[in-house]
Amino acid sequence: MATAGDGPWLDDAAGRLVRPFTVSDGRTRPTVELDLMSQVMATGATPFGYLGPEHAQALELCRAPLPVAEVAAHLKLPLAVTKVLLADLVDSGGLTTKPPVFDHNPTDRALLEAVLDGLRRQL
Repeated sequence: MATAGDGPWLDDAAGRLVRPFTVSDGRTRPTVELDLMSQVMATGATPFGYLGPEHAQALELCRAPLPVAEVAAHLKLPLAVTKVLLADLVDSGGLTTKPPVFDHNPTDRALLEAVLDGLRRQL
């Protein structure tokens, strides 16, 4: 029996009824480079070509900018499969992507010390 909001693709007893590799037609490499934190957003244009139900779900989720990792979490799909689906949507004109923007230097000593202090307080 499907749970509310999951549609026909999930079943309480059996789990996902369609295996993730079939969602991406067995493809494992996206045609567009996508980072975990890359932002994806719907363009508003109607994508050309075939869209499966997961493509439509991803497009609906991306009405506002979302990072790739968050889209994967909402779709309950592995990251590799999600990247292939999102790349399909970029290639078909349905999505646009923007690389992550970091406002800080990841090797900034003060930042690293603050993170270390926070971790020590948690332990």
